[in-house]
Amino acid sequence: MGYLIAAYLVFWGVTFLYVLSLLRRQRALEERLARLRARMNPEREEEPHAGR
Repeated sequence: MGYLIAAYLVFWGVTFLYVLSLLRRQRALEERLARLRARMNPEREEEPHAGR
């Protein structure tokens, strides 16, 4: 029974770290996209919903 609990804890620990990694990568991509948009439209200030 101890191995089952250990495996459960390892699984959730790895899952938690993976989700944190995804969040960091998503934030980095969003920042990169914002910089790219700013380079494409230097005269306009960034408007969050300009396309709507």
